[in-house]
Amino acid sequence: MILRRILRTRCDDRGGVTVFVAVCVFALIGIIGLAVDGGSKMRETERADYIAGEAARAGGQAIDPADAISGTAIDVDPQAASAAAQSYLRSAGATGTVSVSGDGKTLTVTVTGSYATKFLSAVGIGSLPVTGHGTATLLHGVTAPEGN
Repeated sequence: MILRRILRTRCDDRGGVTVFVAVCVFALIGIIGLAVDGGSKMRETERADYIAGEAARAGGQAIDPADAISGTAIDVDPQAASAAAQSYLRSAGATGTVSVSGDGKTLTVTVTGSYATKFLSAVGIGSLPVTGHGTATLLHGVTAPEGN
């Protein structure tokens, strides 16, 4: 009788499914959390890329008027371009850096920020870095292909 009770207690698996379900639910919540925070970080990166591109375009409008009027060259005025791009970044609520190439033909904007996580904060990851890049290149005398 005692031996039977000991064997029954050792082979009893009641409650085993509960532990399995708890582990699976925890893993599923983790996967959902990664999907939500990963997708949101991707959206924030796309937004940063968009803002950087628009800031570069805004800065690219700031050409050096003296050279453009005389027809000698169409170059970006570095100070005016940086100011215009930074102004656009401020109006969009973003921060970033602006650089003009040495030849004055290309303006590059890098937007930096962070995404505040929703699920990953439970495991100690409170934010993820976000970076966006945009470039504007001045073209002179180039026509767009038909249909564009």
